[in-house]
Amino acid sequence: MKINTKKEKGFTLVESLIAISILVLAVTGAFAAAQNGISSAIFSKDQIVAFYLAQEGVEIVRNRRDQNGLTGANWLSGIANAGDPCNNGKKCKVDSLDQVNTISTCPQGQPSCPVLKQDPVNGFFGYDSSWPDTTFKREVEITSINANEVSITVTVTWSKGLVNRSFRARENIFNWQ
Repeated sequence: MKINTKKEKGFTLVESLIAISILVLAVTGAFAAAQNGISSAIFSKDQIVAFYLAQEGVEIVRNRRDQNGLTGANWLSGIANAGDPCNNGKKCKVDSLDQVNTISTCPQGQPSCPVLKQDPVNGFFGYDSSWPDTTFKREVEITSINANEVSITVTVTWSKGLVNRSFRARENIFNWQ
């Protein structure tokens, strides 16, 4: 009787292919999870910026109303009086860096207000032509409800790739005089 003393060493081709397949699946899953996390973080950052830009738009209109009250002007002067730029639900823009809180209509013939620009040094948003464009657009609509109340709707839109996103804030302000 012959005893086979030859021992098989190493892996077969099938075992090697299975091991490589499992390794590739594990690495691919980890990369997919990391990419999903990065995409979610970018979306969250943009959504937070949009929230603050919308809130800033409401605050600028409220500040204009308060300035009118302190100077004895009509509470809607420069906001939504007849002849003012934002009367009758026109889309308007506001600039936080404008010291007099000017509320102006978006350029005629444009489908929406211009994109906001960002100061590369301090991060402020505005419409300074020397700053680079961002992906954000802010539109303010003011609708009169009655003689002592108006509704402010601020819509901030942005896009990432082929996906368009928007954030909308709405608030009513009153004549407190």
